[in-house]
Amino acid sequence: MKIDRLIGILTFLLQNDKSTAQELARRFEVSHRTILRDIDSLTLAGIPIVTTQGNNGGISIMSGYKLDKSVLTIDELQNIIIGLKGLGSVSKTSNIEQLIQKMSPRGDAIVSLHDHIFIDLSSYYKDSLSEKIKLIKQAITERRLIEFDYYYAKGKVSRKIEPYFMQFKWTSWYVFGWCCERENFRLFKLNRLWQLQLTDEYFLARPISVDDANKDMEFSEPYEASFLFDKSVRFRLIEDYGLNCYTETDEGLYLKLNYTNRDYIISWILGFGDKVTVLEPQDFKDEIKKIAKNIFDKYS
Repeated sequence: MKIDRLIGILTFLLQNDKSTAQELARRFEVSHRTILRDIDSLTLAGIPIVTTQGNNGGISIMSGYKLDKSVLTIDELQNIIIGLKGLGSVSKTSNIEQLIQKMSPRGDAIVSLHDHIFIDLSSYYKDSLSEKIKLIKQAITERRLIEFDYYYAKGKVSRKIEPYFMQFKWTSWYVFGWCCERENFRLFKLNRLWQLQLTDEYFLARPISVDDANKDMEFSEPYEASFLFDKSVRFRLIEDYGLNCYTETDEGLYLKLNYTNRDYIISWILGFGDKVTVLEPQDFKDEIKKIAKNIFDKYS
């Protein structure tokens, strides 16, 4: 958008003593003529821009002109840039990089923005994830339906949805939308979503209540189980459930869990091998025993 470009040009000129129309055209990926029109627009807006000819000529802002720097503090700017770099880890577009450059202070700033926090929102599937995010963003902007194959515990299903927003939570990316099959709002995990296509069908935005947007975040916990872990896996319990999640006893580390997804908890427990004992409930113990026997028989 033109306003974004104008702000970017102004910020760049404030941070650099001088530039050229050619350099600005390359940086903002527009034509030389467009940059000249942008400079005219900034001049009409009252920005004191000076252009000089010759070998050392270029475009600059009159010496002494400043914007109010009290709008954002250095700490606030740092947080914004850290967040932008996190988004950049799953975006192949140049917009994020340009925005970071626009917001970064000059090298002689009182506090330089050396990276001290790194956020990588990608995953093992970084390339395919970036493409999915790019396509879904387009669908949300243009109000177009998307369709895809979705893989879950019972197999594969084809779905068509009205996408409304994406979110990163529980260490994964999700798209929230109206499922045409279920006729309700649903949350779909991007790593389980494949053969994604943008359709030629358009939709009118539905009203989304707070309950609709948050219902998948509200965990009911109808099941309860307790376990005794070997002390050697203490670090894993702390990593998954926090420092005070267990009670230390002479026999080991006692942990009681409330959970909704039984299959996930069983897989998690099996990952500890013989370093854990299921205490209750009995049907949970029986299922672990059955799985262990099947594994034993397979390798016998």
